[in-house]
Amino acid sequence: MAEPFTTLRGAAAPLLRPNIDTDTISPGSRAAGSKTATAFYERGSATLAADLFGNWRYAENGDEDPEFVLNRSEFREAKILLAGRNFGCGSSRESAVWMLREWGLRCLVAPSFGEIFYGSCFRNGVLPVILDEGAIDELAREARPGAPSAIFEVDLPNGVIRAPSGAEVRFELARIRRDALLTGRDEIEQTLARTGEIARFETAAAATFPWLYRTSRSAV
Repeated sequence: MAEPFTTLRGAAAPLLRPNIDTDTISPGSRAAGSKTATAFYERGSATLAADLFGNWRYAENGDEDPEFVLNRSEFREAKILLAGRNFGCGSSRESAVWMLREWGLRCLVAPSFGEIFYGSCFRNGVLPVILDEGAIDELAREARPGAPSAIFEVDLPNGVIRAPSGAEVRFELARIRRDALLTGRDEIEQTLARTGEIARFETAAAATFPWLYRTSRSAV
């Protein structure tokens, strides 16, 4: 069971490149040799965070690239990632979502997502929001690199992202997806929570279509 998602407040890091694939998000242990990565590894649970975007975050000598967005001081504790179209495309590696989550990014905003990646987000308590590119560009302008006070709010119960200026951007989400995040339940847990409804349906259906519910013994 994942941590329920209701309202999230934090900085929004803009990484608007299109077609960022899961191999880029989760490149393996590329960063393992860097000083910074080693420090993360020694902290145990932060191992996944150390490798996130490893090929972009670290220079060839293992040092952090100060120009990469997540290495900038104002985005080191970002909770939201503003991304380009087709974010999370490529292979099905779920570790891409694990790394984003371990870093602290619980909301991803993009014009579109890789299909498998999109589903993996919900199973891991991460909210993927689909907005048009114009709306994302406006949010990115408000992210304001160099302004750590630029705090956004993601209100899942009301389907709203509130920018630092107070502007609100609404988003849609399928009810089953929304409920999964609000409760922290995966697909199996959601099904088990409705066993009473399922039993009532089967009882009513068996009375109407008894031949569909005959046991092998009664059919002999």
